[in-house]
Amino acid sequence: MSRPLPPPRPSASRTLARAFGFTRLIVELGVLSSFAFSLVLFIAAIGQAYRTIGDAFRHLGEEGTTKHLLIAAVEQADTLLVGVALLIISLGLQALFIGQLRNVPAWLHVHSFDDLKQKLIGVVITALAVNFFAVALEWTGGTEILAYGTAVAAVILAVGAYSVVLRGQTPDDQSPEQVEEGRPDEDPHP
Repeated sequence: MSRPLPPPRPSASRTLARAFGFTRLIVELGVLSSFAFSLVLFIAAIGQAYRTIGDAFRHLGEEGTTKHLLIAAVEQADTLLVGVALLIISLGLQALFIGQLRNVPAWLHVHSFDDLKQKLIGVVITALAVNFFAVALEWTGGTEILAYGTAVAAVILAVGAYSVVLRGQTPDDQSPEQVEEGRPDEDPHP
């Protein structure tokens, strides 16, 4: 009578494949959390706009109403930009680690991590500029705004320089999409 053979041990490649499968799950949780934050920020911005516009109509013609409305509009734009940045992160991570989504505008398609960073840089620079604009609207005088403006400008310049370096990494002034998909002669922006 023969002894039963022990169950086969999973190979190293199978174990590694399972581990990579688990990392996809973790990334998916990050995608969902980023999307949830984005959604909540959009809802908060809509609620804030509703409340602010209602207050503005009740105080129409009073001193300071227009300025208050303008500041609230700029702050809402800032909130929406952060929401857009989180949405781009969510869609980009989904595309890079899980798979491309079908009903997404072409400009949101992400083909590489550098492509995702490039998309985010534009939103971050715009959000910083909008944030500074909101601070400038509330400015009552004094020199503290100069230091804040200099700091924002330095960050925008640093991020812009990084963007130029990042863009310079693709050969022959091609977009990352053209390099990856082998379309060197096609115009990336028709």
